[in-house]
Amino acid sequence: MVGAGVLSALLLETVLGGFGPTGASTNSGWFALIVALMCLPFGGLLLALGIAKWLRNRSIARREKRS
Repeated sequence: MVGAGVLSALLLETVLGGFGPTGASTNSGWFALIVALMCLPFGGLLLALGIAKWLRNRSIARREKRS
């Protein structure tokens, strides 16, 4: 999710004409902007939850090894 958001933001800035104070300058730019604005927050949340779960599982595994 984060990768899709970053990719669409990069494409918006480089290939699709960028955006200004009034929004994107092309129709495909608007689509890329919408995808980026949907994927980046949700993907960031998913990434944070995934990292937290990984750290918890790692902590549990270390406790079981000591026992």
